[in-house]
Amino acid sequence: MEERREFPAFPYEPYSIQLDFMNALYQSLNKGGVAMLESPTGTGKTLSIICSALQWLVDKKQHQKTQMDSSSNLSGKQQDQLGVDDEPDWMRDFVINKDTKSPEKKTKEKKQMGFNKKIDRKGKRDNVRDLITNGGGKDEDTDAEKVKNLLTKHEVEGMDEEEFLVEEYESEDENGGRLKRKGGGVPVNSSSEEEKDEDNMEDEVDEARPKIYFCSRTHSQLSQFVKELRKTKFVDEVKVVCLGSRKNFCINKDVLKLGSSTHINEKCLELQKSKKKEISKISKTKNIRACGRAGRSKTSSGCPMLRNHKRGKEFRSEVSQQGPLDIEDLVQIGNDLKTCPYYGSRSMVHTADLVVLPYQSLLSKSSRESLGLSLKDSVLVIDEAHNLADSLVSMYNAKITLSQLELVHSHLESYFICFRNLLGPGNRRYIQIMMVLTRAFLQVLRNENCQSTFDPLCNAEGSESGFESSTAINEFLFALNIDNINLYKLLLYIEESNIMHKVCGYGHKLALSVEVSGLKNDNQSSHDESALSGFQALVNMLLSLTNKDGDGRIIISRPRPRPKCSMQQGGYLKYVMLTGEKIFSEILNQAHAVILAGGTLQPIEETKERLFPWLPPDQLHFFSCGHIIPSANILPIVVPQGPSGRSFDFSYSARSSSVMIQELGLLVSNLVNVVPEGMVLFFSSFDYEGQVYDAWKESGIIGRIMKKKRIFREPRRSTDVETVLKDYKETIDELSHRSSKRDPKSRNGAILLAIVGGKVSEGINFSDGMGRCIVMVGLPYPNPADIELMERIKHIEGFDTSSGKNTKFQGERSWYNGDAQAGLYILKSCRHRGKQYYENLCMKAVNQSIGRAIRHINDYAAILLVDKRYTYDPSERSASHSTNKLPQWIKGRLVSGTKNYGELQRLLHQFFKLHKGKEDNQ
Repeated sequence: MEERREFPAFPYEPYSIQLDFMNALYQSLNKGGVAMLESPTGTGKTLSIICSALQWLVDKKQHQKTQMDSSSNLSGKQQDQLGVDDEPDWMRDFVINKDTKSPEKKTKEKKQMGFNKKIDRKGKRDNVRDLITNGGGKDEDTDAEKVKNLLTKHEVEGMDEEEFLVEEYESEDENGGRLKRKGGGVPVNSSSEEEKDEDNMEDEVDEARPKIYFCSRTHSQLSQFVKELRKTKFVDEVKVVCLGSRKNFCINKDVLKLGSSTHINEKCLELQKSKKKEISKISKTKNIRACGRAGRSKTSSGCPMLRNHKRGKEFRSEVSQQGPLDIEDLVQIGNDLKTCPYYGSRSMVHTADLVVLPYQSLLSKSSRESLGLSLKDSVLVIDEAHNLADSLVSMYNAKITLSQLELVHSHLESYFICFRNLLGPGNRRYIQIMMVLTRAFLQVLRNENCQSTFDPLCNAEGSESGFESSTAINEFLFALNIDNINLYKLLLYIEESNIMHKVCGYGHKLALSVEVSGLKNDNQSSHDESALSGFQALVNMLLSLTNKDGDGRIIISRPRPRPKCSMQQGGYLKYVMLTGEKIFSEILNQAHAVILAGGTLQPIEETKERLFPWLPPDQLHFFSCGHIIPSANILPIVVPQGPSGRSFDFSYSARSSSVMIQELGLLVSNLVNVVPEGMVLFFSSFDYEGQVYDAWKESGIIGRIMKKKRIFREPRRSTDVETVLKDYKETIDELSHRSSKRDPKSRNGAILLAIVGGKVSEGINFSDGMGRCIVMVGLPYPNPADIELMERIKHIEGFDTSSGKNTKFQGERSWYNGDAQAGLYILKSCRHRGKQYYENLCMKAVNQSIGRAIRHINDYAAILLVDKRYTYDPSERSASHSTNKLPQWIKGRLVSGTKNYGELQRLLHQFFKLHKGKEDNQ
């Protein structure tokens, strides 16, 4: 047993459970591998992570320094006697690193080897030229003629063919797979792969230093982490950098006003390319401006926030002097110095000891590569890891909409018609292949050319709507007759040829020419979308189709007619990744240690099976601690019935009944009389909350509640949440103070109607008066009509822990059609893992919501679980019962059920009277 450590950096006198947590984390970091550390919200988990992990890092650096000093002394004394093989490790590593190729070159060579090693699905591919020749049709010729006529009619004076003409590209015979690129241009990656930092300050010695990556789900959680870090002595001992998205960092107002993250990313990359383009092709830039592209002339010289390299150095110097800074601080410095904080913070990663960043930036392989993050021998601390498996696999999903496909296909077609006589055979061939693919995808979404009424791509059996269906990758490729296309070579071509930007640039210019001519029609409205994001969506989808057949599923969602409207809405293809163990193994194999932290991580078996099923039980370190609050500070009660004696049943089939909604209204209108300050009601969805609110308003219940508490509702737009919460808190502070001083019958606080899984239920603290009573309405099971969820459930149900492989789902239907009844059928067919996963999703959501109330040792709150399904017999409660999945600190105090509403009223009255007396005596 390791010696129990003290942690002097902890700014307060730590509680025993905090010391236990910090020691468990320190031991896990020494040991390496995977650890899961659970500490309830409100127990100082973040501060405990900081003090333990950074203490380990400081100790590690000191140990390495001592070793290096010893090695240096040894090498100095025995230099003449030592052979090459006897050199110290650090010296050999230094020589190796010195001779190592650049990361960019190694990455390119790895990709080349990967593409060349791939084996064709059918073993022998048909000649792609045959597919292209047979892929066209009469309609295609007609469309092509229309585009050609349009080009002839509305050609813009000054159109520079060379500007958009892709460089000559050759691919050797299909079997060789060796690619040649003529013209010597610089390969340009897709918009998802971000630009390398121009200063490129990385060096191998800095990368070798121990590094800790801390990631969480939201930027606000990362800001909170930095605030906690500032309370410790480590502010002067470690170098810290905070990373985030372009949207959060950007200070270019012209770019920021674009709104969406996708458009901001694209514009940022476009500005960088424009800058490089101006340096190499000044004359061509002038030609572009001569063509009347006024909207582009402004950006042709690159982003103004990146023009001054001296300011970039000033940014790094200022940040280094100020110590740990969150995103808001970095943005402020960027604004003051008029330099980009996004690229400025990225340039500091290589010298940092601690990197604070969002999930996506660390867990997505493409994001790591684009940011230049090396996980080798590093420590990863993943906070809020309760839904890590789902979060991880969702990063590898891919989706392309019908409108994006139409736009990309139109751009490809226009480009090919204009340049077909100037393109080399390699370029012609690959562009035609892309047109074949986009045409095939469009046909399946439009339900065209169905081969059979039993074809799952065309008709979803048993589906009332027939709008959604799912299928395996190989089934999808064979059904569309595109299984003989070498997707690996195509993707390499797209990456190296810069075809995306050439086609999109030409399409944009062509659209402007049509607008200038005043002949824009309704079909041109698709140009409002970004062609580049559509092209990138296509690339992501093609990349997903190269995965193994059993790793994921293809979702086909066809357009739905709008009510009272001839137009259609929606329509998309989506690849849903189902397996996470391969993704996580890449991370685990590189890192020294991976720490999964959270308030509620149990049941850990599900996470283990989905992310690291190969790991022996003795190699997984799991630690869990209780809460710091006294047991008397919480009152969790199961509420099986309302004031009139009716049982509460908020199951999917019963929750919408007027009787159930009115009984809930009676309960709440009584609770507001006994609960002081703030109450939070959690509903399963926005739709159900809206249904309940409207019914209460019509029946007068809203008026009764408003006599005692002002009502607030969680907004659908996340940007409005902060304003609502601010008003909610201010109302509680004002009304609670007024009612205690004047009329006890007046309003005594506020009530917030919130949504499980919404912004309020995760990451928002309802400490003290903001959450004196948390009411969970029903068991918030996910919607069985969610086709992606059902695919995950089928995959998990078929997982075999003994073999570590996934077997076929044993239900009668191998595919799912997006109907709620079909989803319920799948759930009934599940015998173990799939059903457990579905129930765990529900209870994890419950735990996240009710855990918002208790935030410190003197806090107190009542927690009401309103539904008869929460009721249990204490002597017979089974391990699978929902209440067994509550956190231990709640489960140990849970009142299994009240006999009537009067008993509930009495318990609540006594609880709040007790704590009110304590407050008055303080």
